[in-house]
Amino acid sequence: MKIALLGYGKMGKVIEQIALERGHTIVLKKRSSDDFEGLENADVAIDFSVPKSAVNHISECLNNNIPIISGTTGWLEDYDKMVDLCNQKNGSFIYGSNFSLGVNIFFELNKQLAKMMQNLKQYNVSMEEVHHTQKLDAPSGTAISLANDIIKNSNYTNWSLTKDDTNLFIDAKRIENVPGTHSVFYDSKVDQIEIKHTAHSREGFALGSVIAAEWIKDKKGVYTMKDVLGI
Repeated sequence: MKIALLGYGKMGKVIEQIALERGHTIVLKKRSSDDFEGLENADVAIDFSVPKSAVNHISECLNNNIPIISGTTGWLEDYDKMVDLCNQKNGSFIYGSNFSLGVNIFFELNKQLAKMMQNLKQYNVSMEEVHHTQKLDAPSGTAISLANDIIKNSNYTNWSLTKDDTNLFIDAKRIENVPGTHSVFYDSKVDQIEIKHTAHSREGFALGSVIAAEWIKDKKGVYTMKDVLGI
């Protein structure tokens, strides 16, 4: 399979390594200042860039009938527009706030726990996410996905980076050389329940994105990692 990398920073280089190990060919390594020359040769594109570039990258792929996997976060105000464009063009699109296989299992655990806890009002829920200092958005897309699933099963109306009575508190920390850690806490006066996912490296995110690219190659529509993993 021929893959275009839209974004060739640290993540792009890890994706390249894993894609080559799995027998694929890289036909484009696009940095921010580069054009899209070579995209037309790709069977699928993988976007790990920056928020301001994501919509342009996704649009370019959909307009040129290239299936696109996007792991860039911080641009979701335009997500519905990209879904509409994908449907108009009969394209192929997967957005994931996190492509790690373990995190996607963690998403499902978080949903189930939230459903179990929704009537236990003695527990207060909060979250913590820790990432490297180069991450541009806060909270992370992964944290927002986790928070939204908790909000659906609670009395919270939204999430917030500051503590208040109506919103789910997310403590977003930026520390050198942390690939990504996400924790959900349920606290009562007598005990605490915690679920946690810790990434040891970028390889988990990269592997998941390549698996998603392999999966979507001959499909049409808008999908998620739930579809890719069958969970």
